[in-house]
Amino acid sequence: MTADERVSSLLSKHAAIDHAIEEENQRPHPDDLRILELKREKLRIKDEIAGHYSHP
Repeated sequence: MTADERVSSLLSKHAAIDHAIEEENQRPHPDDLRILELKREKLRIKDEIAGHYSHP
């Protein structure tokens, strides 16, 4: 997998997590722990994406 393919995959996962967060927030009683876990995973992916751009 090339670096561009990896970043593309990470961006897709990032968007899917964002969607999952939105869906959870729309529930009558959102699971705050689930939202926190999703946000942590989203941040981890964002950091990994940024790492791909900081290395030549």
